[in-house]
Amino acid sequence: MRYNRGAIAGAVLASLALSGCMQDLGRETVSRVFQAQPASDADDIGETKTSKATPRSTEDISPIIAELSARKTVLIDGSPYSRVAEGVLAADARVAEAELQVARLRAEAASKNWWPTISPRVSLTSLGDIVADIVINQVLFDNGRKKAERDLAKADVELAAVALSESSNDRVHEGLTLYLTAEEGRAAADLYGQALEDMTRFEWVMKQRVAGGISEHSDLNVLKQKLADLRARDTAAREKISRATAELDAMSDVTLDGQRGLHGMGTAGSETALDVLRAKAERDRQIAEARIARAGHLPGLSAGGGLRNGGENISLDVSTEQMLGIGTGASLRAIEATKTTADRKVTEARDIARRAIEADRRDLAALRRQAAEAADLTAQAKTNLDLFQRQYDAGTRQVMDVVGVYETFLRALEKELSLKFEAARAELDAAKRLGLLADGARI
Repeated sequence: MRYNRGAIAGAVLASLALSGCMQDLGRETVSRVFQAQPASDADDIGETKTSKATPRSTEDISPIIAELSARKTVLIDGSPYSRVAEGVLAADARVAEAELQVARLRAEAASKNWWPTISPRVSLTSLGDIVADIVINQVLFDNGRKKAERDLAKADVELAAVALSESSNDRVHEGLTLYLTAEEGRAAADLYGQALEDMTRFEWVMKQRVAGGISEHSDLNVLKQKLADLRARDTAAREKISRATAELDAMSDVTLDGQRGLHGMGTAGSETALDVLRAKAERDRQIAEARIARAGHLPGLSAGGGLRNGGENISLDVSTEQMLGIGTGASLRAIEATKTTADRKVTEARDIARRAIEADRRDLAALRRQAAEAADLTAQAKTNLDLFQRQYDAGTRQVMDVVGVYETFLRALEKELSLKFEAARAELDAAKRLGLLADGARI
């Protein structure tokens, strides 16, 4: 069936004009029409969804995305940390990025939800005739539902952006953790390698003394046992290197074999933790959902109908999505309570993050202090070892006396090494919590 194009265009324009008229009625007129509505925020009561200004892009109006984009990494450019981060990010599957793109497209679609909708309708009459029609519908007043739908789509984009930042920081953190594991294994292997040389020299001296009848064979057995233990620890350190290096190469787009050292991280600024940004985005989403649910309990006004016969079936309809009942008031109050709960969750997340950040700072300071103290103890142990070595050379000390002091020195070196890498991991964890392991603009 053919229709008059002028009639169809006129119906669409009339629907838009009615939308504009309803927007110009103001809040007072609307509140008089729907006096039974419970009071709520000014943004929800009496709001017409037909805002004539098309919403700007989410990136322009979202403080969460703006903050994520402006976030700078604490990894020093050109350092081993930075090269590892670049390598693992280059090989990332970027699933979170794809989800962000989907959310952006949905937000773009939602930004046009105030336009009228048109759909075909085909029906079969009782006489067997096929009747084709075009149905148009324009929402004139919906208690803020359309705007809430746009806000919901925007909150989804924000959540996807936070998830992308979390995913990138998690991947960099995982890559740098493997790098630190490999570096710790190399340092331990070097330490045990030197210890094996020294202990092998002690074993040779003890063999000569046993052969000459100066020392007991049991002392030689003790030295052999100590050597076997050192070889086992050296093997474990080298296995740690190979495993961490293999995993790091598997998750990186480039080879990272030549990277060495721990100096690659600057000072972290006072950024908001990613958990707080996620809580804010989830709050915005819950509030938007609450506003949509609230609008479903209140009457709305729309214009629409079939365009057959010159559009004479166009009419104004007042309807509610949810049927009114005895529990409607309680439902509306529950929806309002959802907003308060969402705000409190953000406050709770902010408090938890503040405590965690402070704990990270205290732990890092404590580990650095302990590492410095361990370095002092190592120096003292080395002084004692040198003294015992001179006394042994002078003939006033036995080999096993020197071996015992050497083991004390070795344990001090191991403790210093362990604390050094614990501090490096704590620094890494603190930067991850703040989302500072990846540049926001590059993500």
